[in-house]
Amino acid sequence: MITSNEKIKLKKYKPTCIWFTGLSGSGKSTLAAGVESKLNEIGVHTYLLDGDEIRKGLNKDLGFSNEDRTENIRRIGEVSKLFTNAGLIVLAAFISPFKKDRDIVRALHGENNFIEIYVDCSLEDCEKRDPKGFYKKARSGEIKDFTGISSPYEVPLSPEIKIANGNERDVDDNIMIILDFLYKGKIVLK
Repeated sequence: MITSNEKIKLKKYKPTCIWFTGLSGSGKSTLAAGVESKLNEIGVHTYLLDGDEIRKGLNKDLGFSNEDRTENIRRIGEVSKLFTNAGLIVLAAFISPFKKDRDIVRALHGENNFIEIYVDCSLEDCEKRDPKGFYKKARSGEIKDFTGISSPYEVPLSPEIKIANGNERDVDDNIMIILDFLYKGKIVLK
């Protein structure tokens, strides 16, 4: 039987779930896509799970109540586990506002196969960016239960990586911080 360590040596990476969390507009999807691109350049097999895409298909039956948000993250956790079991590095970009839900996904993957990245961007900066116009709609009452406005976001207390995604760093620098972490932690072998 081939051991996990032998598989990692063969593939040159360890199947892992990299979970990007933060407010809407914080840059989670941009960073996840950038990291995925860099990993693919070096031959790492990945899959990017993004909140907008999942809500159009798998979770289109869910709303934004606290219960539906929990179910959304539970389903995504199960899907991401299937992909890591298939030998991929999964990059999951989801607001995932509740600590208990992120903890459930972490437990599902196991402590050594899950990396939480908190994309720390102030509500003010996220509202300025507002690429989809959600904050404007939430402030006007068109969107109810919007994370950061009328629904809470529980900041991760001890993520593996915290990315300050205000104006002080560019996307490429933040991608390199994440890649360096993956190399140092031997998630990706050089």
